[in-house]
Amino acid sequence: MSLKHTVVAVLFGSALAPLPAFSQETPAYKTEIGIQATLPLLKDTNAAGVQQSSNINYGFLADYRFFFNKHSGAELSYGYTRNTQTYGLNSGPFGINTNSDEVFAAYVFRFPAKRWTPFVLAGAGGLIFDPRSVAGASTQARVGYLYGGGADFTLKQRIFLRTEYRGVFYNSPTFNVGGLNGLDRFTHLAEPSIGVGYKF
Repeated sequence: MSLKHTVVAVLFGSALAPLPAFSQETPAYKTEIGIQATLPLLKDTNAAGVQQSSNINYGFLADYRFFFNKHSGAELSYGYTRNTQTYGLNSGPFGINTNSDEVFAAYVFRFPAKRWTPFVLAGAGGLIFDPRSVAGASTQARVGYLYGGGADFTLKQRIFLRTEYRGVFYNSPTFNVGGLNGLDRFTHLAEPSIGVGYKF
């Protein structure tokens, strides 16, 4: 075999060598939807000598993701939580049963692999706090700043299990209730979650 043929054979073989590895990669789907159960955990905070806390309750999160390429994408999410916001006033604890809605837009960066896909995200949006138990209390909206990360684990070709942690910074609600006005403070909500999703 001539040197020319040897070089061509080596180059051709080198070019074909990666094909089996590429064929084993999971297809990079552009769109995902998911739904998760969440366990919202509000950080206890103090302002002007008044502690604010929240009971551990339940929630859910639904999201839609669209990826521009293999790694980068955008997410729109909606979450719902029901809890009790408690303020430690001098007169004693004061609790407000609350429905909380959250809507966020975020940038997502993923690392797709065959069996699992870790990801990180960051974004902003709004939280709406709707009081259920106190007459005269008003619904309030707050701007929130989102960060988080997690991983998707392939169950079938298009179906995956998602585990995720999301953190939200925002200014706490006071519901325009006398005695609470001026007691809002910058706080943090942690939202560990688990659920399922579908790629298409």
